[in-house]
Amino acid sequence: MNKFLVKNFGCRASQADGAAIEAGLSADGLSGVDEFSAADLVVLNTCTVTATADDEVRQTVRRIRRESPAARILVTGCYAQRAPEEIAKLDGVSLVVGNSHKANIPQLVTERFGDNAPTYHGQIEIGDIFAQTDFLSAPVEDAAGDRTRPNLKIQDGCNNRCSFCIIPYVRGKSRSAPADRVVDQVRTLAAKYREVVLSGINLGRWGRDLPAADSGYNPVPSGRGFRPRLSKSRLADLVRLLLEETSVERLRLSSVEPMDFSDGLLQLMADSPRIAKHVHAPLQSGSDTVLRRMHRKYRPRHYADRIAKARALMPECAVGADVMTGFPGETEAEFEQSCAFIESLPFTYLHVFTYSERPGTPAADAEQVPTRARRDRTQALRALAARKNAEFRRSMVGKTLSCVTLDNGTAISGNYLKVALAKPREANRIEEIRIGGLTSDGLSEEGTFTVL
Repeated sequence: MNKFLVKNFGCRASQADGAAIEAGLSADGLSGVDEFSAADLVVLNTCTVTATADDEVRQTVRRIRRESPAARILVTGCYAQRAPEEIAKLDGVSLVVGNSHKANIPQLVTERFGDNAPTYHGQIEIGDIFAQTDFLSAPVEDAAGDRTRPNLKIQDGCNNRCSFCIIPYVRGKSRSAPADRVVDQVRTLAAKYREVVLSGINLGRWGRDLPAADSGYNPVPSGRGFRPRLSKSRLADLVRLLLEETSVERLRLSSVEPMDFSDGLLQLMADSPRIAKHVHAPLQSGSDTVLRRMHRKYRPRHYADRIAKARALMPECAVGADVMTGFPGETEAEFEQSCAFIESLPFTYLHVFTYSERPGTPAADAEQVPTRARRDRTQALRALAARKNAEFRRSMVGKTLSCVTLDNGTAISGNYLKVALAKPREANRIEEIRIGGLTSDGLSEEGTFTVL
């Protein structure tokens, strides 16, 4: 067995974990391939945030069995941590590895699937994730995601206990990469890439779990003497340190909880041209009563204050949110409150999710909203989001945006808009691009065909 494929499901943190798995398998001499049919080993790095995510994994297992019946299937990730016995019963699954044992996958593959090893089916490797003090981290040159915009995971786990969310149970408590490691990784990435995306399960909590000895930057001699340690362990302090200590041209923050967008962090984002003007703050609901039942730690007025502050400092910034429809007990009036709240704020895009029962969470035992009502509300909110996105994109026509070029004839602007390029450009560059019009889902550079 010498060819493998890793398929990732879910969030940026999961993508980063997948990159670490790929790097580990490659270091052991295996070769990565792009098709299931060519793989001797398929690793499914799963998500379990919704029932749909679980179903997608099961469908993928069946597809692999059709396309590559001789391939060994290893299932890992959040679904594997939550329901290992369920996955182990799927036809074709040889090994189930929880998040707690992800770092051991290359070793497990050698032991279980080596040339002289017996054949295993449905075996489970899983432990107490809450005892794990570190988190899986890819070698920096193998950072996950878009090959021109690497995704660097600097935090994992979550200490919140939202009533609908299974993630704290499958990812464990919040834990952070030490600042010196992050600085070194970003410094290395900056030598190759123009933009680096910082990600985590609860990114805004970076540093709060670190002891004093690890939270600061380990100073190194320089022409100006020794640099001091961080005075605090907060995300804004780390971002400031990265700007000072590395040459990265653009940093982008992935999802940050609304109340972790402190005045200091927002001011830093506004002041530095090296930070993408992009604010993604999970909302979940614009109804006060629904947020209370969700056990979210803010009220609509708090959320609105953070978004207003961001837009006042960065008038053209992207503003995105995750929003859930059909949370248990959500009435039509509460949904309308949520819609009105969303309408009142300058969102440029929304990730709209239909509530899905997660066994083991408090919300799963509450009175459920009928499935049809959930779906209708999702469609309504997605229509609202599409309208707001189109309005924002239209406001960019005629302006010049700083963009990172990708390798497919497009670019991503600092304020998170896809731009179709008028002429081929070398990928992995930051360029000023004048916007001429709209496409169906983005913008077009001046001189290209547009859809208005």
